[in-house]
Amino acid sequence: MSELLTVTGMVIKCSDYAEYDKRLLILTMDRGKITVFAHGARRSGNRLMGPTEPFVYGDFTVSEGKSAYTLYEAKIINFFEGIRNDLSVFYTGSYFLEIADYYTRENNDDAALLKLLYVCVNALVKKDADIPLIRAVFEIRSIVANGEFPGIQSNILGHQMKNGTAVAIDHAVNSPMKSLLAFKLSDEVREEFIGAAERYMNLCVPKIFNSLELIKTLEI
Repeated sequence: MSELLTVTGMVIKCSDYAEYDKRLLILTMDRGKITVFAHGARRSGNRLMGPTEPFVYGDFTVSEGKSAYTLYEAKIINFFEGIRNDLSVFYTGSYFLEIADYYTRENNDDAALLKLLYVCVNALVKKDADIPLIRAVFEIRSIVANGEFPGIQSNILGHQMKNGTAVAIDHAVNSPMKSLLAFKLSDEVREEFIGAAERYMNLCVPKIFNSLELIKTLEI
């Protein structure tokens, strides 16, 4: 057995494997996205059952194989209580996980995206969270983290955007993570900001996300 190491990260994807195992994708602070097999995690009462669910953030003790890791222990730091209690919250969080999966690669430095994911999922489960605004901030900052943000374009909406909207976009792009969501917008600027984030995603990310399609069904 190879040497054990502990990585800090979030489970962004989980699927059944073999009879009782799970195959995980964990976005880690130091090693980017890694594939991890959790043997026996689907057995009733197994100690790995809880920590191997999507959204779980924690310390994962693993051994490294040729193409994947094996999970031995896991210490949950945050499981974002309430993430599954509201469909709009759950679908939005799942959308964030899909974006994280799309953007990240194994052995890349994706710490910035992991921090963004943690901050925004944590914000979703708070009382009276402004879910569309959190989603818009996540969309813009994830493009920034991937190095694809094209700059603040005043005509991104097909018309000259309001100055307050440009300021809000600049905040989403450049503010420290601890104050990323600490801003208030007028109703008019908020609506334009959310629209701008959607346009940036359409411009920079050529992919249809399943969770976003589910979110749209709730907005009808």
